[in-house]
Amino acid sequence: MTVAATREDPMVSREADREMLEAVLAGDNTAYRGLVEKYQERIYAMAYGMLRNREDARDITQEAFVKAYHKLSTFRLESSFYTWLYRIAMNLAIDLTRKRKRRGESSGYDETIASRDGDGGIHEVHHGDSPSRVLERKQLYARIMDAMEKLPADQKQVILLRELEGLAYREIAEIMEIPEGTVMSRLFYARKKLQKLLAAQHAPT
Repeated sequence: MTVAATREDPMVSREADREMLEAVLAGDNTAYRGLVEKYQERIYAMAYGMLRNREDARDITQEAFVKAYHKLSTFRLESSFYTWLYRIAMNLAIDLTRKRKRRGESSGYDETIASRDGDGGIHEVHHGDSPSRVLERKQLYARIMDAMEKLPADQKQVILLRELEGLAYREIAEIMEIPEGTVMSRLFYARKKLQKLLAAQHAPT
């Protein structure tokens, strides 16, 4: 399940972010659009991975950017803006997931998200594929996401950060505010459980 997007050099990216943030803090509100355009697809992809609902993922993405904008005065410029933004978005997604469970709502999963419509960052279908190959990819993606839903929240988060985003252990530890050793442990158990869940889907009843 390697679907991580290609990312630019972290140091170059962080410096570019800092310049835009300094411009925003100096009163140039239009500079914030650059950050939104740079990260909205990746934030949406995470939100969709957590929520499996397009509208909810869009709402969480927008809310995360608005919340980050209003809290910019508390952000330390020497830190990673993306890590900070990602943590805000993930917490919002977790809160919404908990509210759904209390209300007994389903995720409203739509497997057609696997064929890209420009909203997210997961590329599961390729134009050169035959119709049978496209269907196979969509079915596999649906099975993986169904299995992901059965993972504990902390394991689901670390799988998304590692497999979807392709983040380093250090970055995941920073986002989740846990030691790197804990990240590796959660990822190990999450992968094992995910493999068992996927195997169980094919087991005879």
